[in-house]
Amino acid sequence: AGAALPGAGRPGRAVRRGMRPGYPCTMPMNWGSALSRREGADEAFAEAAEAAERALAGCRASLLVVFASPHHAGAFARVASLAAERFPGALAVGCVGSGVIGGGREAERGPALSITAASLPAVELTGFHLDMTRLPPADAGPAAWRSIGGRGPGGRQSFLVLADPFTFDADALVAGLDRAWPGAVTVGGLASGGREAGEHRLLLGTAVHRHGAVGVALAGNVAVDALVAQGCRPIGRPMLVTRCRGGWLLELDGRPPLEVLGELHRSLGERDRQLARHSLFMGLDMRSERVEFDPAELLVRNLVGADPEAGTLAVGAELSTMQAVQFVVRDAGTAEEDLRRALSRYRGSAGSRRPGGALLFSCTGRGAGLFGRPDHDTGLFEEALGPVPLGGFFCNGEIGPVGGTTCLHGYTSAFALFREALPALEGGAAA
Repeated sequence: AGAALPGAGRPGRAVRRGMRPGYPCTMPMNWGSALSRREGADEAFAEAAEAAERALAGCRASLLVVFASPHHAGAFARVASLAAERFPGALAVGCVGSGVIGGGREAERGPALSITAASLPAVELTGFHLDMTRLPPADAGPAAWRSIGGRGPGGRQSFLVLADPFTFDADALVAGLDRAWPGAVTVGGLASGGREAGEHRLLLGTAVHRHGAVGVALAGNVAVDALVAQGCRPIGRPMLVTRCRGGWLLELDGRPPLEVLGELHRSLGERDRQLARHSLFMGLDMRSERVEFDPAELLVRNLVGADPEAGTLAVGAELSTMQAVQFVVRDAGTAEEDLRRALSRYRGSAGSRRPGGALLFSCTGRGAGLFGRPDHDTGLFEEALGPVPLGGFFCNGEIGPVGGTTCLHGYTSAFALFREALPALEGGAAA
């Protein structure tokens, strides 16, 4: 299923980069990210590339992540060519987005192009392009999914995935990757800015695609930490699904869900009552084995319908009996609170480990439209973790793990934080 890049060898073979002997960098990992708002694609690429190169401090880039606003969609093939010329040997991947993030800043309007470059010694990069004809069937075993590329099930593996929302089933892809590589971290987002199939652009190597998905498997001396802020706050108490059918919630703690919801609504303060009228969601516990309930690990899904006569609710997800759930609400204030908590938890758990670089996949419904000012999420990120090189874009859907399961989200900010995984040896190599 791995598609070859131009000049990469026989068809159907995924491209691998990295692990090159004599890599001209003694640092274990180095990142740079930059943003340009110039109108011309050539000028925008040159400006962002120069700033990213300076940050790499003479190290050769092995991974290049490029995001561009729809203004540059028609010039994406030119951007791919420029990337290959300026960063020879680097694996380029990227897409268009309605908003672009680079150098820790957010550009939601007007022309914008960002480049996030990484020097990753002792890291193997496998690029792949998929369309629905190459996607293994839903009932395929792990071996079929491993043909996408990368290492076998025993090796450390992480995935960066960018997909077109009109022509590709990203849910199926991330579920298959989870089955093939249990414990692997998969992050990414769906291209945005287009209104119909064919308007988006996906970049892999020197090839530009208008459909499907592109991705990179990372293995070796790199660990990817995922941080997903869904922007919600729990209300009421956690409950158990005692009866369900597909996405229909038939009983909560043995009672009709609408009866439970009415009781909850009467107990809320005025602010939460207002939120519950237009911003009420369901949080689902996705872990089959859990010692302690953690509301921070709930997967947030829409309430998509109700049957007043039966007292039941429809949730935008498959439910299971005895699954823990909780109602949650969302607004700008809760979204900020949730991101602050997530960043604080990460900072506390990371200890002395500092990410070398990061990517942010943020919903098009966030940004200045939600918070009333630009650079909200990137500003909180820098406030919590310092000046870590940060690129990304605003997505039609965000990909990241919750409760050990990779999911496609909405209204979230999903961060991928990259750090060295293995002890460094003399000369900057890794075990």
